[in-house]
Formats: sequence, C-alpha cells, structure tokens
Amino acid sequence: MILFSYFGKFCLVLVLFLTLPSCISSSGLKPEDKGRFLRAEAAESEKQTKKSERNEKVFLNPSADRPTSSQDYKIGPEDLLEITVFEDEKLNKTVRVSSQGNIGFPLIGVLRVKGLTASELEREIQGLLAEKYIQNPNVSVFIKEYRNQRISVLGMVEKPGIFDVTGQKTVLEMLALSGGLKEDAGPLLFLIRPSPTAEGEKKDRDSSWRGFQTLVIHLDELLVRGDLSRNAHVSHGDVINIPASGKVFVGGAVVKPGGFPLKGKKLTVSQAIALAEGLKPESSGSEARIYRYSGKGDEKETMPVNVLMIQDGLAEDPYLQEGDILIVPTSPMKNFLIGLRDSIKGFFSFGFWLNPN
Repeated sequence: MILFSYFGKFCLVLVLFLTLPSCISSSGLKPEDKGRFLRAEAAESEKQTKKSERNEKVFLNPSADRPTSSQDYKIGPEDLLEITVFEDEKLNKTVRVSSQGNIGFPLIGVLRVKGLTASELEREIQGLLAEKYIQNPNVSVFIKEYRNQRISVLGMVEKPGIFDVTGQKTVLEMLALSGGLKEDAGPLLFLIRPSPTAEGEKKDRDSSWRGFQTLVIHLDELLVRGDLSRNAHVSHGDVINIPASGKVFVGGAVVKPGGFPLKGKKLTVSQAIALAEGLKPESSGSEARIYRYSGKGDEKETMPVNVLMIQDGLAEDPYLQEGDILIVPTSPMKNFLIGLRDSIKGFFSFGFWLNPN
C-alpha cells in the first residue's frame, strides 16, 4: 500500500509538470520576444550614447561655438562704453552706463542706451550729431567692459541655479556652467526673456508679468546635428528651462514595473513591455489595459490591448503617449497553478528529506 501511495503521488506530479508548461511560461519572454528585448536594450544604449553626445557638445569648448559677432548684445547698466567720433577727437569718451541705463555725451546731453546694441547706439549718435554739429559723422561704439549678468538655468541640468556671468554668453555656455544635461532631460529647451517695455507703458506688477518672450530650441538640432544657429545669445534676466522628458508607466504582472522616459521618442506597447523586462509567468497578457488621461479633470480613457497578439505579430503595436499607464493583470488560474506547482515541489522535497530511502 505504501508503494502504491508513492507511485500514485509520482504519477500525479508527472501529469502536473507535463501540463503546467503549456499553461504558463517559465520565462517572462518568449524566444522571439527576447530579440525584441535585446533591440530595446540596444535602443536604450543608443539613447545613452546620444545623451553622451549631447553633453560632449556642451563641454567641448563652448566658447568656440559662439558666433564671432557680438552685435546682438544689448547694452545694460554698468557696461563700460568706449565711444569714438573720428571727425573730432575731443568728443571721444569712455563712459559707464548708469543704473538707470543712461550716459552723458558732449553736445548731446543725456542718452538712454539701455537695450540698444552697439551698432544701434552708433547710428543714434551719428544722427544726433549730424542734426546740428558734424556733417556725415563716423562713430564707433565699443563695449569695453560687460556688466555682470544674472541668468537662471532651471530644470533637468546637473547644477540648476542662478548664475552671475560677465560678457556675452550663449545657451551652450550656460549649459556647460550648469553641469550639462541630466539623463531625463527632454528634447526641448525654453529660453524665456523679458520683453522690452514700451515707452510710457505702466510698469506695474501686472504688466511686468505679461512682458515675456519665449524661444523654443530643439536640443538634438543644436547638440547632435550641430546646428549652431540654435545657439542663441542670452541676456540679463533670461531664464533657461529644460523640462524633464515625459514618461510612460508599466505596472502589474511585469518583471520590472516602473516609469520609463520617452526622451522625445515614440514608444510602442511591445517596447514598453521589453523595457519592463517582459511579462511574469502569472500574467494575463491578453487582458492588458492602457489608461490615458482624457484632459477632462481626472477622467481617464481605458483601451484594451492584447500584448500576446502584439508579440506574435497578430495585432497592431500602438504607440503610447506621455503619461500613459499600461497595466498587465495577473491571471487567477495561472497564479493558482504556479502556487500548486510550488506547493507540490515543496511537499516532495520535504517528503524525500524525511525518508531519503
């Protein structure tokens, strides 16, 4: 009877172990899915390489990437100007701009120079001198000393903060000063600067908040493709902001649930599953759901998706959007069978340990 009992248990275990593999997978990824997983790893490695390329461009002599002309620089308080009138050296003057943005100049009097470029100031002085004093004057304005400028760099950089800099600076130089981009930096840089205040405009708190201009710079065009036309000059009071890359979230019965940055790229359902290192054996991949915010308060759209059919190439592999949540539920039957299998394995291990003969 004892022999029959052990033989019956052995048959039961044999049947279970022959049938369980058809119900559950011993690995989170099928053989064909491992290729997709490796491709996703390669894509992630490529993103890391691109991130290194971006920062390499930031730190590789950023001053050499500055356009040779400083004619875009706007004169401001505390700048030291060297003004030369070639027809009359007595009018030559080196003068520092006042805190109100003005200078005093012979024959002309007080001039408001704040916000003008050197070439614009040259033309203004030429015009004023030509009205009464000198016929066709030739004037040169040279910015001998630049004021200290305060530039803010915010967002996904290694050392965000407010920087006091001297002289004409560019976006690349400010990125270098702030330590370069973080891994999760998004594809866009926003350069926000105060708009010039119109003459006579009421300078109250409300109007000051309305007077801003925003320049959008695509970082890949500047840092990867090397388009230096995107390397804009920055001025006093400018704010550089690099938002984080959007994420998609994968949860439920996957090996490594979490949030995965888009980094400005498109991501499909199968790629997201691969980044989460595949499905768990107890997963119900045919009953996955995508939850997407509809833009109406906290309402979310729900979209069913069959991960198994996508992996087999039998269904379309949809793109995920920023903020999407992909949930793969657990199959109660698979969970039960796995628990049963583990219990039986534990029981027999315990039994043979008690009676090894």
